[in-house]
Amino acid sequence: MASKQFMVIGLGSTGFFLARQLTALGHDVFAIDKNADKVQDIASLVAQAAVADSTRKKQLFALPVQRADFVVCCIGEDLEASLLTILNLKEFGVPESRIITKSASLEQSTILERLGIPHDNIFHPERDMAIALANRLDKPNMLDYLPFLEGYSIVELACPEHFYNKTLKELALTSKYGIQVIAIRDTMEKEPKLGNLADYVLKDTDILFLLGTNEALEKIKA
Repeated sequence: MASKQFMVIGLGSTGFFLARQLTALGHDVFAIDKNADKVQDIASLVAQAAVADSTRKKQLFALPVQRADFVVCCIGEDLEASLLTILNLKEFGVPESRIITKSASLEQSTILERLGIPHDNIFHPERDMAIALANRLDKPNMLDYLPFLEGYSIVELACPEHFYNKTLKELALTSKYGIQVIAIRDTMEKEPKLGNLADYVLKDTDILFLLGTNEALEKIKA
């Protein structure tokens, strides 16, 4: 996968870990915050870091914002700073499709959508983490959960026992449930299996990555 350029604005817990993980995944990250200590903490972990207040146009416009494939605003709790940052980015000519922003409430999300930010570009870390944890506790063999589009999710599922020694063709998950197996990772191997997996025989060391409607995935997880 080709490396992308990200600008992460706001280095609280969400911004810090996001910037660090994007860098670990091979992407070029420019991290900014108005707090010099936070910038110093992450400077050695990302491609570039700078002290700047994104609510001030001159400071934001001095940064290479236009070069970023995506600008991620992680200022969720300070509503005024978050909205001013989004307005500044729009005024600078950054398309709404390239702006991803954190929201701390449904009301904030509503305002962000009215500013033109796509629904799918607004994330709620605490809510999403709580939903993922609840799903994992409810279904212990589900290792991870990621909301995808409205009504759809991607789940990382330890291969259920009743799938052992069967092929995906035999299970017919797509025709029966509309679920796509997008990858399989054998925990005993380094590389995941992608592509045409119809004839792959499942075993107890396999992890399945499934994409489907939430309703269909519930049936599989049961």
